[in-house]
Amino acid sequence: MTARVDHVVTSGTFSLDGGTWDVDNNVWIVGDDSEAIVIDAAHDADAIAAALGDRRLTAIVSTHGHDDHIDAAPALRARTGAPVLLHPDDLMLWKRKHPDASPDGELADGQVVTVAGTDLTVLHTPGHSPGAVCLYAPALGTVFSGDTLFNGGPGATGRSFSDFPTIIASIRDRLLTLPSGTIVRTGHGDSTTIGAEAPHLDEWVARGH
Repeated sequence: MTARVDHVVTSGTFSLDGGTWDVDNNVWIVGDDSEAIVIDAAHDADAIAAALGDRRLTAIVSTHGHDDHIDAAPALRARTGAPVLLHPDDLMLWKRKHPDASPDGELADGQVVTVAGTDLTVLHTPGHSPGAVCLYAPALGTVFSGDTLFNGGPGATGRSFSDFPTIIASIRDRLLTLPSGTIVRTGHGDSTTIGAEAPHLDEWVARGH
């Protein structure tokens, strides 16, 4: 059975630099009827576990270390035994939320995470945060972009550890080079495609944020 993509929206808060905002997060579950991975364990371990059902969770993959993308990761790990994976450049963000817990493994550019016979390649795409990654699954025609690329432009770079020229370079060099029909499944909001976003690169640069 080919892997499929399931989707859960969870709600909570995002806090950084002394501010807190209400957010809705996309949680992506990739797998088949027997095993799956979770991309970004956000806010609600119970809702994520319910969507998993009786499938074996093989990994909890974090696209970056902002608290709204990792806040439920330790609880989901405790329920399932699945390892939490994070790029080491975002460990300092993780520790702000979970000072007494650590991820179980590191993500690296070019690493391949396989679930249900489907490969997802880790693309290191810094800018929104130093350790931000996307996961590209060519067999599914999709890339999970976290908060690097949204429907309508780049992720936010106005807070600590973010950098606008860096995120533009990541999007230009790592994402817009993917096939135009690739579905971009984002960390928040609606999905888009590479082809829908690519023509707007110059206007994003001109806008400068």
